[in-house]
Amino acid sequence: MTRRLILMRHAKSSWANPAQEDKIRPLNGRGQRSAEALGNWLRENNYIPDQILTSSSTRTRETCERLGLDAERSFLDTLYHAGSGQMMSILNQATGQCVLMLGHNPGIAWFAHDLVTSPPEHPRFGDYPTCATLVVDFSVEAWNDLKPGTGKVLDFVIPRELMPS
Repeated sequence: MTRRLILMRHAKSSWANPAQEDKIRPLNGRGQRSAEALGNWLRENNYIPDQILTSSSTRTRETCERLGLDAERSFLDTLYHAGSGQMMSILNQATGQCVLMLGHNPGIAWFAHDLVTSPPEHPRFGDYPTCATLVVDFSVEAWNDLKPGTGKVLDFVIPRELMPS
């Protein structure tokens, strides 16, 4: 059996109020458009999650909403600035066949590198910019069987590739 993970960093957030607490920063206009473009891209490519695990921050919640996907959602404080190990522990408890995990850098970039057998040949995979999205398949029966370095990359995209300049 195959399990699919869609690993996404939140869209671009606003710094209009530099004194604002990090966890409650909203998306800016570009971030809103990027999240919508990524939602369209996911639907067009039939990468449709049945479960979404997202950080509880405002910008990840807004990214999730703007994707426009109909799936079971869990907003987790434990995903807010989680590292690779914490993200793996959370994913090991997932129940969906196709899971979208939405988080923050640097943890999400580290987790992406840890998961795959070989990284995609994409110049931005290393720094995992805002709203970057990796789609990866695993040959496991359940998420708690998942081992690092076993994922087969299907796709990797960044918003600039989907939106007009």
